[in-house]
Amino acid sequence: MDRIRIGMMGLGQVGRQIYRLALADDRFDVVAVSDIGQPEILRHLLDKDMGRSGEVRLEDNCLVSPGSRSRLMAAEKPGEIPWDVFAVDFVIDATGRFRSRNDLTPHLDSGAARVVTSMLPVDEIDRVVLFGVNEDRMRREDRIVSAGSASTAATAMTLKVLSDRFAIEHASMTSVHAYTSDQSLQDYAGADYRRSRSGARNIIPNDTPALRWIQQLMPQLQGRMTACALNVPVQTGSMLDITVSLREAAPDIEGVRKLFKEAALARPDLIETTNDPIVSSDVRGCEKSLLVDLKGCMPAGSRMLKILAWHESLGHARRILDVIGAYSEFDGKLKREAA
Repeated sequence: MDRIRIGMMGLGQVGRQIYRLALADDRFDVVAVSDIGQPEILRHLLDKDMGRSGEVRLEDNCLVSPGSRSRLMAAEKPGEIPWDVFAVDFVIDATGRFRSRNDLTPHLDSGAARVVTSMLPVDEIDRVVLFGVNEDRMRREDRIVSAGSASTAATAMTLKVLSDRFAIEHASMTSVHAYTSDQSLQDYAGADYRRSRSGARNIIPNDTPALRWIQQLMPQLQGRMTACALNVPVQTGSMLDITVSLREAAPDIEGVRKLFKEAALARPDLIETTNDPIVSSDVRGCEKSLLVDLKGCMPAGSRMLKILAWHESLGHARRILDVIGAYSEFDGKLKREAA
């Protein structure tokens, strides 16, 4: 089988995680990478992420590692890289800057067959795919796709496990999120009052687009959710604090824990459970979308449950490649039909 040819735009934290995961997966070939950073610094950061000095080299404007050679280019925005020259099957836009259909379409115009953005979109695109929730709705015709976000996928999966068994009256989610690279380390006057404060020194309340997209993708929860985010001064590992009000009496909490254990057995690629008393740094390296804290599954009243769960960006990076793999199966079927 031919390898899936990937072009990437953006080598921030998630971009580097995608790159590292793709190198370790024989299905993928990262043939071209675009970023505005200095090439040697980009190589250095990738090398450090790999964990072994000298794993990634810079040769003739290419990032070279065992089994991979990726052309490195600088571009400010979609449309500036001729993806058709590299015969890419997918472009992953991991910049975090381009989130609308109009912003992402130039990737297609430049020769990409499909675009997968690492962020939630700001308007309607062809598909937002959350594995474990709605991957059955993927269509061959989709061209501009999002794999959601780490917190969106984890929240949606938690609520799906519960809503498949119980009737949810209302769900309230707080995403306790590691600070991100678009936050200032010191107070700095930006466009938003709270996000102008130091991400390394403060717990910062924030809006989350997860609310809109979960309700859109899970219509049974429409009008039955509230959500917010707290960016906190930790580098790795994020937590969900979800409180669910049920229409009927809450089940025994051991039954709820068993429900999540069964979900993990059914989808071991996506869900994991733990009885360990973990903290945020323990989540580092987790490739699951959802790590359910069984000690954090608690009754919260006669018809209410509280669920604590964890995730980190590496799981989101893995799901982006899963989305690419799933769409490639459509393309592979097309090739077989044509033959």
